[in-house]
Amino acid sequence: MTGLGYTVPTTLAVLLVCAWEIKVLRTGLFRKPAFWLSMTIVLGFQTLVDGWLTKLSAPIVRYNSDDMTGLRAPWDIPVEDFLFGFAMVTAVLLLWERQARQR
Repeated sequence: MTGLGYTVPTTLAVLLVCAWEIKVLRTGLFRKPAFWLSMTIVLGFQTLVDGWLTKLSAPIVRYNSDDMTGLRAPWDIPVEDFLFGFAMVTAVLLLWERQARQR
C-alpha cells in the first residue's frame, strides 16, 4: 500500500488542521496576511534545510519509498515534507491564536 506511511497521515493532518480552523476555532488566521507571510518564511527555510537533508546525491535523511508518493521538488524534497510543515506550523499558530483569545 504505497503512500500510507507518510503521505496519508500528512494529508490528513493538513485537512484536520484546516477543518479545525474553519469549523471550530474560526480565528480568521487564513485571512491574515501575516499568516501567509509567516508561511512563506517557513517555506523558504524549510526548502533550504530539507533540500540539504534529503538530497538524493548524499541524503542525511532517507525515506521508505513505499510510504511516499515519490514526488520530489525542489532539490529532491519529498512533497509530503511540505504538507507536514504546513500542518505543524499552522496548528501551532492556531493554538497561539486560541490562547490569545482566552486572555
